Amino acid sequence: MKSVLQIARYLALKAVMLGVTVVVGCYLVVIIANMGGALDDVRRAEVRSNVGSSIFLDPANRGVPATVLTQMVDDLARLEFERLGLDKPFFPGRSLEYLFTALSLRLGMAEQLTSDTGSREVRRILAERLPSTLLLFGTSTLLLFFSAVRMALSLSRRYGSLMDRAIVGLAPLSAAPGWFYGIFLILIFAAVLRILPWGGLVKAPPPKEPLAYALSVLQHMILPLLAIMTGGIFANVYRWRTFFLIYSSEDYVELAKAKGLSSRTIQSRYILRPTMPTIVTSLALLLIGAWQGQIILETVFNWPGLGRQFLAAVNLNDTPIILGTTVIYGYLLAGTLFLLEFIYAVIDPRVRVGGGRR
Repeated sequence: MKSVLQIARYLALKAVMLGVTVVVGCYLVVIIANMGGALDDVRRAEVRSNVGSSIFLDPANRGVPATVLTQMVDDLARLEFERLGLDKPFFPGRSLEYLFTALSLRLGMAEQLTSDTGSREVRRILAERLPSTLLLFGTSTLLLFFSAVRMALSLSRRYGSLMDRAIVGLAPLSAAPGWFYGIFLILIFAAVLRILPWGGLVKAPPPKEPLAYALSVLQHMILPLLAIMTGGIFANVYRWRTFFLIYSSEDYVELAKAKGLSSRTIQSRYILRPTMPTIVTSLALLLIGAWQGQIILETVFNWPGLGRQFLAAVNLNDTPIILGTTVIYGYLLAGTLFLLEFIYAVIDPRVRVGGGRR
């Protein structure tokens, strides 16, 4: 009973801490996205300008005194301010409304952007771009992570070999982001060799048959995947290889070798098992980050993902889109960190949930 209470108290404290972090982070995004309330002044000026243009340029209002037209503009602008909520001060009124609306995932309507079907509902806009982002960056993240870990384990057993020295020498290539290599890949395979498409999700017009459509999407994914892998594989292999080397030099590993255990057993029980919490944490955080995509890479390959959508929202000051993307990411991050506390207790015998370390 005591251990149950300890676990419940620990989880409650963790949930409160993560919840406060999400709220604070989202509120900062609200302030930054609205430029501390200055964006409301810009919107009021735009509303007044639009109303004024419609009143003064209306042929029916010719001959009406300017003072009357000005009063009409003031009245209509005031009604529009009330409809849009611009009649309230940004601090604390509108800023808190933005925050509570975003946290409850009542994302409402976008202010500037529309979905491919013409809808201005934020959920629909995000839902249309999310599958393509998860397809590309989820696939690339899994391929990059597991291939890097596998290669690093192999290199940790062959320290100083030719392949090991090659990876160390190639690691600085990962200083350049994936989109940088993407430009050269497009020039080589699309412009010169003409064997792969320049970009996009599918060829135009899209194939009607499901199999042909899937093959077209896979063809369009090749260059972005190669760009992401080229930009990250060497540094990740070098990082994990160094990490595994540190654990390979522990005394208990040397003792296992002295006992005559096979290299596979040593690798799984004495090297991979202690590093599993770090591996799981890195994979979880990478998968969460993959859902937002990459702005520049999606732009280079004309990939219709959330990254480009987020950039368009920032350029147009579309606060609902910015808040929706940020809040969902915050919830995913907090939920994953909360879940990792349980995973640590399962995969790491040194950790006890709610009870510290054994």
